[in-house]
Amino acid sequence: MAIAKAYKGIPMEGVIASWYTRNTGRDLRRFSDTARLVAQRVRAGGAILEVAPGPGFLAIELAKRGYEVTALDISRSFVRIARENAARSGVPVDVRHGNASAMPLPDASFDFVVCVAAFKNFTNPLGAINEMHRVLKPGGEAAIIDLRKDASLQDIAGEVSQMRLSAFNAFLTRFTFRHGLLRAAYTREQLDRMARESRFAGHHVIEARGIGFELRLTKQA
Repeated sequence: MAIAKAYKGIPMEGVIASWYTRNTGRDLRRFSDTARLVAQRVRAGGAILEVAPGPGFLAIELAKRGYEVTALDISRSFVRIARENAARSGVPVDVRHGNASAMPLPDASFDFVVCVAAFKNFTNPLGAINEMHRVLKPGGEAAIIDLRKDASLQDIAGEVSQMRLSAFNAFLTRFTFRHGLLRAAYTREQLDRMARESRFAGHHVIEARGIGFELRLTKQA
């Protein structure tokens, strides 16, 4: 049975989107780290899609490395913010508005698809995975990186302590993790089931990464 969610998390629009942008922008190291991870798997100059890029920090890092980057977000506020951030950084990122489970993008367009810290909030996660398969070129790969359901509160507190937040924002972030994000997160078993039910047909690997996981999906050539 496919997983569907009625709750999508806090709507990332207006002041919420601006607050999120300010806080995530305080420490860009994790975006650089993720960009390096992606760069190890994608040919130079390849076409990359980021699903739910938020403020666009990862998309910008990838564009700086010479990739052809498209970013798709359901939040109109994030579309505007990501466009502004890309322009300010002087790199081309094609930022579009759209739903992850009904992407306004052509078939077989991308060498790689990446989605970071957003998948748990998708109302139609299986639909989003199937859309990733559709827009990937044969032999392409998708990487979904998000919070693990079994992440401990101690490990989460340690992660938040490295985010360079004010005391109030650190408290608010820990509260959000505990009472919102962890509840929305998936177990390894749920991820495995979705991957097997999807068009990727079980061509996947799940790896633990700190308080999160990486689900790697490969489209067969």
